[in-house]
Amino acid sequence: MPNEPLSARERRVLEAVVQSYVETAEPVGSRILARRFGLGVSAATIRNAMSDLEDKGLLTHPHTSAGRVPTDRAYRLYVDSLINLARPTQREEDAIREELTAEGSAVGSILRRAAQVLSVLTQELGVAVAPALDAAVLEQLELMNVSAERLLLVLTLGGGLVRTIFVEVPGHIHPHAVATIAAILNDRLAGCTLREIRQSLRERVRDSASTPEESELLDIFVSTSEQLFDAPPPGPDDVHLGRPSLLADQPEFAEGPQMRELLALTEQREHLRSVLAERAKTFGMTVTIGGENRTAELARLSLVTSPYHAGALSGVIGVIGPTRMPYEKVLALVEHTSRMVSDLLR
Repeated sequence: MPNEPLSARERRVLEAVVQSYVETAEPVGSRILARRFGLGVSAATIRNAMSDLEDKGLLTHPHTSAGRVPTDRAYRLYVDSLINLARPTQREEDAIREELTAEGSAVGSILRRAAQVLSVLTQELGVAVAPALDAAVLEQLELMNVSAERLLLVLTLGGGLVRTIFVEVPGHIHPHAVATIAAILNDRLAGCTLREIRQSLRERVRDSASTPEESELLDIFVSTSEQLFDAPPPGPDDVHLGRPSLLADQPEFAEGPQMRELLALTEQREHLRSVLAERAKTFGMTVTIGGENRTAELARLSLVTSPYHAGALSGVIGVIGPTRMPYEKVLALVEHTSRMVSDLLR
């Protein structure tokens, strides 16, 4: 009877079991629930309810213990319908704001600090993934002479991103021609995504040059647009992690093998990025618990994420930890941090 609906009493008992186990990491017995949670019924009645919850696949016996612990399905039901989301405390909000605005406004710097502060406040592993740049909007470009055969192209993109690229030219280009072409490119390309620029640069700048030197320089941009306005493919450096060591004190990681598994996961940045990047396309919070995760490395962990947005760009931040996670606190902190990251990047 795994899909049988729960009675009101069973829901209260299940909520109490989850809360007790999250707090103590100890199997929960009926007497503990009767004593701590004021359920208004006897320990024997609670014991019967726990037995029914076990039959429904929501509780399980660890080894020979008389107490019970929640299953992944119990955490799922708890998150979906029993949880009472708490907003971050003022101290937590202040800590997030202070950390995110500490130094530098570059996207990578903000995301790195977001992962760190989530690690500290949740005592789990904070994670953040940089946005893919193909949808980045060009706000402004600068073009300047740096040598007789080289120009420096500086692209300022939406969300505070900046890219610098060297442009090879056949010989010295007069600064006036460089300034003219920069003005033409800004006029025709500002507001376009990198993808749109690569696909339509020739048409956008057609017949805009007025001298042979300007025409020659513009032809260089057209012929090398795939390289100059390329969006580098996402890589492992786009994944920012907090401090795995903060998880070491949790009972799930007291034994060496599980801690080694977690550390191995943090070293597989490319794999972790691909898992997390899918979540940037979603709206709102995403919570996957234990076996709901499609990769073996996450099968005993929970992953709580929320997307952030910077104009047309989007990425994701979140927390990885054991399924025995204080979901009320974690969800509130992840959601608040993602909203603040979006505000900063805008």
